[in-house]
Amino acid sequence: MKTPNGSDEGKADQQQDPLPPLREVIRQHGLSARKTLSQNFILDLNLTRRIARCAGPLQDSLIVEIGPGPGGLTRALIMEGAERIIAVERDGRCQAALSEIAAAYPGRLQVNMGDALATNWSEHVGAAAGNVIVVANLPYAIATSLLVSWLETEPWPPWYKRMALMFQKEVADRIVAQPGTKAYGRLAVLAQWRTTPRIVLKLKPEAFTPPPKVSSSVVLFTPRTEPHPPASVKTLARVTAAAFGQRRKMLRQSLKALTPMPELLLRKCNLEPTLRAEDLTVSKFAELAAAFDGS
Repeated sequence: MKTPNGSDEGKADQQQDPLPPLREVIRQHGLSARKTLSQNFILDLNLTRRIARCAGPLQDSLIVEIGPGPGGLTRALIMEGAERIIAVERDGRCQAALSEIAAAYPGRLQVNMGDALATNWSEHVGAAAGNVIVVANLPYAIATSLLVSWLETEPWPPWYKRMALMFQKEVADRIVAQPGTKAYGRLAVLAQWRTTPRIVLKLKPEAFTPPPKVSSSVVLFTPRTEPHPPASVKTLARVTAAAFGQRRKMLRQSLKALTPMPELLLRKCNLEPTLRAEDLTVSKFAELAAAFDGS
């Protein structure tokens, strides 16, 4: 691929990065992807750099990466200007490869071996809280659980200022889904109430090694300083769980899982009892949550 000045981009990338190609790193360290860890590696450094650029400017921020594996995205983040990265990896086989990256770029990469789901992120990022960008090709098995925990974090605004996260296409579509669609549900309400998510990159299965059975998308999340209307995130979770738990039923029936007299709650928010969960906007769900807490 040619750059605007006519040089070969692939060769330029190799000159910038002193480390061997990822295929060689994987072979050298025996890092074949494990299905039990939901591992699918991206070996094309030009593509990982595109993913890194989805997160916006990286300079002067702490970058958090989850599941770096052999370090393809890690190297791309450094090449795109990341000055300090904390990478959390569960697979002990990857430690040697990641240590080689840390040695090649002194002071820019800290590798923490552990479980991202069990990490206290506010403590983990310390004084950098509020100036953190999360960039990750998330292991698909834990992607939704991680996202929900980050969206429900307290206090708000959160410890991160942006997140560029890769999901299965189906999950990404659910995150940005609009009312009245089949994909619209609890995840869309939570994500869109607290952030402004948008799909910024789509990847076909063949971009990965081994290729997964589904396509993938990178979603960029920008937190809203003050989600509107104001509500308790825990109560919002309860309301959406009840409403979408029986999404084919009218709200006067589905919300009985939340309150014995749902019609009174709906009347407070000027909502028809015959509506279904998919008919409500994100704002109306937040209103319902606030009304429930005030009842």
